[in-house]
Amino acid sequence: MICPRCDRDSAYKVVDSPVGEEWSVFICEKCFYTWRSTEDEEITDPEKFDPRFKLTEESFEKMLCIPPIPPLKSGG
Repeated sequence: MICPRCDRDSAYKVVDSPVGEEWSVFICEKCFYTWRSTEDEEITDPEKFDPRFKLTEESFEKMLCIPPIPPLKSGG
């Protein structure tokens, strides 16, 4: 599935609604963009997604890395 934000084929369905088939939630493995199937097309359709919020390969290269979580301090 193509991600609306980064245009990569790296999105997949995470979960469906617990009752009936009311909605589904999707996530992109590359940019971590998450959306529901009930969102407007401007959110779900890569062609209609606002270009100001698109991520390109250059965008990824400029991003800072997420700092690692330090180990927990021992109590005492």
